[in-house]
Amino acid sequence: MLLNHLPLLFGLCMLGTRGAQADRKSSLCGAQADGDVLIGILSSCHANVNSLYNRTRPQEFVCSKFDLVSFVRMLADIYTIDVINDSGFLPGVHLGYIVCDPCADATKSLHCVEHMLSANDSLPIMCDYSEFRPDVKVFLGSRYSELSISVAKLLSLYLIPQISTTSSSPALSDKLRYPSFGRVIPSDVHQTKAFAKLMSRFSWDWIGVVSADDEYGKAALQSFLQNAEKAQVCVAYQEVIPYYLDHDQSKQRIKKVVTQIKTSKAQVVLLILRPELVQNLFQEVIQTNTTRTWIASDAWSMNGPLANMKDINKVGEIFGFTFTTGKIEGFEDYLKNLTTRPGVINNYIKIYKKLRFNCTTDSSQTFQSPQACSIPDPLEANDDYLVKTIDLSMLYSESVAVWTIAHAIKTLLECNETECPGEKNFPPWKLLEKIKTVNFTLNNQSIFFNKDGDFDDSYDLIKWQISNEKTIFKVVGRYNLKQSEVVINPNAILWDLTADNTNTPVSRCSDSCSPGTSKKVDQISCCYTCIPCDEGSYSDSIDLNTCHSCPNGTWSLKGASQCASRTIKYLQWFEPYPIVLLVAAGIGYMLIIIAAICYTVHRDKPIIKSSNFEMSCLMMLGLAVSFGSVIAFMDKPNIHLCRAQQTMYAMGFTLCVSCILVKAFRTFLAFMAFDPVRQERLGKLYNPLIIVVLGTAVQGIICIFWLIYDSPDVDNTPPSNQSMIHVLQCTGGSNIGFAVMHSYIALLAFICFLLAFKGRKVPHDFSETGIIIFSMLIHLFVWLCFIPIYITKDESRPIVQASAILVSNFGIIFCHLVPKCYRSVCSKSLDFRSRLQTFVRHQTATNVPSIPRTIQEPPQTMGNGM
Repeated sequence: MLLNHLPLLFGLCMLGTRGAQADRKSSLCGAQADGDVLIGILSSCHANVNSLYNRTRPQEFVCSKFDLVSFVRMLADIYTIDVINDSGFLPGVHLGYIVCDPCADATKSLHCVEHMLSANDSLPIMCDYSEFRPDVKVFLGSRYSELSISVAKLLSLYLIPQISTTSSSPALSDKLRYPSFGRVIPSDVHQTKAFAKLMSRFSWDWIGVVSADDEYGKAALQSFLQNAEKAQVCVAYQEVIPYYLDHDQSKQRIKKVVTQIKTSKAQVVLLILRPELVQNLFQEVIQTNTTRTWIASDAWSMNGPLANMKDINKVGEIFGFTFTTGKIEGFEDYLKNLTTRPGVINNYIKIYKKLRFNCTTDSSQTFQSPQACSIPDPLEANDDYLVKTIDLSMLYSESVAVWTIAHAIKTLLECNETECPGEKNFPPWKLLEKIKTVNFTLNNQSIFFNKDGDFDDSYDLIKWQISNEKTIFKVVGRYNLKQSEVVINPNAILWDLTADNTNTPVSRCSDSCSPGTSKKVDQISCCYTCIPCDEGSYSDSIDLNTCHSCPNGTWSLKGASQCASRTIKYLQWFEPYPIVLLVAAGIGYMLIIIAAICYTVHRDKPIIKSSNFEMSCLMMLGLAVSFGSVIAFMDKPNIHLCRAQQTMYAMGFTLCVSCILVKAFRTFLAFMAFDPVRQERLGKLYNPLIIVVLGTAVQGIICIFWLIYDSPDVDNTPPSNQSMIHVLQCTGGSNIGFAVMHSYIALLAFICFLLAFKGRKVPHDFSETGIIIFSMLIHLFVWLCFIPIYITKDESRPIVQASAILVSNFGIIFCHLVPKCYRSVCSKSLDFRSRLQTFVRHQTATNVPSIPRTIQEPPQTMGNGM
């Protein structure tokens, strides 16, 4: 491998804070610079330890896969240390550093720390480490939480401060277990909460999670699952990939994970992985032509080499959260002219330049120049490759960490403008106390640790977007820790997966429940069916768990998205059907007036005399009252109108039918001329005035009892649940009173019908049997039809009853009044007396007793007959 051909690790490492150097038999330090106070830097410039699973002897670790991001992070630390030294920030104190490469392995990271703390190749064993004064006073790193956790456990023994710029595992916030650990970034507790908030913001409730089986992956996964449940985001699947890149089953495992991703309905996948694992996963994703929306953890959200992968645009949308970014002044020029200062050793720069300019036999690196090595000394060559490949803004936290250490040292050494009089070879635990309380301003940003040794900083939400065939990291939002809210700039997001680049991708177990429905959850909270809201409830937004009850005075139909007041409906004057009823009633009144005039003008004619002028006038009066009841059906009902509707019709039509009863009885007595004895006996009952008064009085008594005991009133029955219309109408009060009233009228009509039917053989010129029979049949038929319609059509009762009243009234008018008027005006007069005498003579000739005088010659007064 590469490191077998390069002197990566050295025999000389600088440890003395007073300029003394010692020979190191082990070769673990890849870069170093002398100083009064040494900073140990754990930088995984290589991403893999070879043959780790086949390691059976504690031999030297061999590393491979040069990691550009870790390498540039180390350069940012070194550059910031040089800036502090050059600025005179610590008068008389020169910061030095030692860089060790743990190769992204926790065990090797312990080896690095042990090496940097040792004196004469050994660590002292003490009961009390208060006076333990190693050359390295503070550690920077490691990049990965898996390594930082291992190192933090060891350093907790000595209380040597350790500051990380990328390790975000929630476990490291436990100050009981890791009292000397601090970081200039927030804990993953906040990042995983931000993941859940982001998913909830875009309504992604059905997602997949792929994590590594290291400490970072396990802790972040558990934290995310807790936050996802609170945000009502469900996990369709959880897949785990071995974090060690050379694991025998790693490739097969990745293939299975990609198959799961491809077959799942979840369109959004959260990757809590190291960049190297993400790269292997994306290679398989591209090969299988799988497209999804990916959520990146901070470990790879701004990884330049990953963003420059071939066909990276084919994997789909990529979002990620990253720590607050910034600019390190002058660092870009430093990278373009990368070199080492006199007296400084940095073999990692040598390794990089040989790889960059193709001056090595290792061809596995992706950042090699396509040309063969044609440079006499690659160590003197430079270009802008690092500037173009790595997003330098994400390295800002490295500068923050080094400045934090510098401020703590300045406080500890009691530095002033000219000198730092404090003891330079101090025990590390004293520096830890100052680091915990550090508070300064850098680039207008306040820098301090919280009680858990973390920074309460915000996250930037970034989206990978293609610009000029290059992937850029575009900030499209922010997550604020204090408000726990994701703020997104929607105008900054272009969705590459959609036709118009504006529609948000959908990742749901079930389609959204539209307003008017609620969710019926199955076994998983995100998987449900949508059911319409019941009557009297509503849902005014999507995906509600339950429907809201309508406020008082409002109602809703099934599946409603809002409640509204019911429409109050009654027969209003300007509506079409009431207008028809009023026009019909007006025509009825007009016909009654015409008939009254006609009867008055022609009252001396036999045709009018035969129908009894006085009885006909009473009939017209009853019809007028009955038509008036139709008008009472109009307008908003009240108790007075409700009473008027029924009593006017009852009294008016009863008066009319009572007059018809007189006529029918008279005809029946004429028919009884064939039985003089019976005729004489029944003739004593024939008194028109008494018959009319009694017939109408009985109905009056019925109405009085009805009004007293259960008067008609406005119907307060609640409307049907299936209706938004509240029909305001009158109730008949007692059904018994309503039935008795109509039954009484029907009884009178039926008696009229029977009497007229019995006297049907009386000559038509003499009697009115035909028109009585027909008019009463019309009435009885109409009201027989009215009963079932009235019972079943609750909302149409006023219209049905008013229509029935009109038909009955017009039946009387067109059967009794109109023909008489027509005949009196247009027909020749009939000699009633001669026809009557002819009839009597015919009856006498057949030995039938003659009609009594009171019937033969009807007097002109209403009290004595017709």
